[in-house]
Amino acid sequence: MKETRKILAPTDLSELSLAGIRYALEAARASAAEVIVYHSIGADELMHCSRSELLSDVIGLGEKSLSQFLNARCADLLPHVNVRTKVELGAAAASIVDEAKRENADLIVMSTHGRTGFSHVLVGSVTERVVRHAPCPVLSIHPAKETAAEAAA
Repeated sequence: MKETRKILAPTDLSELSLAGIRYALEAARASAAEVIVYHSIGADELMHCSRSELLSDVIGLGEKSLSQFLNARCADLLPHVNVRTKVELGAAAASIVDEAKRENADLIVMSTHGRTGFSHVLVGSVTERVVRHAPCPVLSIHPAKETAAEAAA
């Protein structure tokens, strides 16, 4: 089995996506791997931006939000792991697969549910599309039942 040196950990900054992030950080701590925490800003998020906000401003805000998300929820793990963050514009599944290829990731770790909760049954989930097209293994982490139930409500 190939040694895991680089883990891509996508997030949509939701509580449900946190399960995948924390698992990736814990795995990296145990194996001395690097983690790239990746956030893709999709069209749905861009709709909430004013016309005066430039794309660079949107990415800057995304970087700030990602940093706050990690510091608030993963502060206990961050000092023990080599972590990089990256924020880009694009459709989530395709962007994650492309980033895994660019980074030559050994593993993608992501939650089975994100911001949309359980509505993926109707349209197909990001995780399912990543699994089908990823250039490396994908470990999908199911969030805790309490967190999943809260998101579905």
